[in-house]
Amino acid sequence: MLFGPGDANLKIIEKTLGISIVTRGGSVSVQAENEDDVKRVEEVLQALLRLIRRGISITERDAVYALKMEANGQLDIFGTLYETEITTNAKGKPVRVKTVGQRRYVEAIKSHDMVFAIGPAGTGKTYLAVVMAVTALKAGRIKRLILTRPAVEAGENLGFLPGDLKEKVDPYLRPLYDALHDVLGAEHTLRLLERGTIEIAPLAYMRGRTLEDAYVILDEAQNTTQEQMKMFLTRLGFGSKMIITGDVTQVDLPKGKKSGLKTAKELLTNVGGIAFVELQSTDVVRHPLVQKIIEAYGD
Repeated sequence: MLFGPGDANLKIIEKTLGISIVTRGGSVSVQAENEDDVKRVEEVLQALLRLIRRGISITERDAVYALKMEANGQLDIFGTLYETEITTNAKGKPVRVKTVGQRRYVEAIKSHDMVFAIGPAGTGKTYLAVVMAVTALKAGRIKRLILTRPAVEAGENLGFLPGDLKEKVDPYLRPLYDALHDVLGAEHTLRLLERGTIEIAPLAYMRGRTLEDAYVILDEAQNTTQEQMKMFLTRLGFGSKMIITGDVTQVDLPKGKKSGLKTAKELLTNVGGIAFVELQSTDVVRHPLVQKIIEAYGD
């Protein structure tokens, strides 16, 4: 378990540090040009082993992040990330934060009524927002969960897509369904949608409403116009929280249109009660290649 399938975790450490690791039974031998690298390997493996002894399954992503934390002198913080279980998903697996940035994000959601999470793909912005919302719903702290995103035409015209309005718009909302299915399961999600406890709708459907006793999540917020963002933010009612997520490097608005997310950051950063959390490429929790791609494109 420590070494990973086919020694995948060890191979990551070898490649990152430029050293050689040989295993015989339960022993590990490190061949490196300097003793510092040997010590680094030992500390990283010990940190991962401590997680395993606590009953936590580790993956290649954990090995990658442990190496980054060690390089930054933060390996002592690494283990603390796994201490708090937010909830369990539909398969009964615990959901925890996996990076320092994600922990800041979750803490911001707990302590603020409006949170902006800005960062690249794969950092868990939408998923963690859904997890926190479902947790609040299960605990009875809210009555509804509302998820929305702008239906921006990125290369395709909605009018030429087959089907009625719902069928045209659903592909844009698919990531929200995916997150709910992972946390609640497809059947439970469907029941809550039928009851109206969960609502998934295009951003345009939010106009004219006051959203009370709800978690309201706006996904892909970089594709809102300034007018749409103002409209959405002013829907906040009593007993509600708003989480706005987006990646300002992936704006699909027509040329000349400024992103509502960028404007909101400029205007609202110093407004009390609103939190802005910046997630980085180091917070990516997808395949290790995703982080490298983001860094290659300049974050």
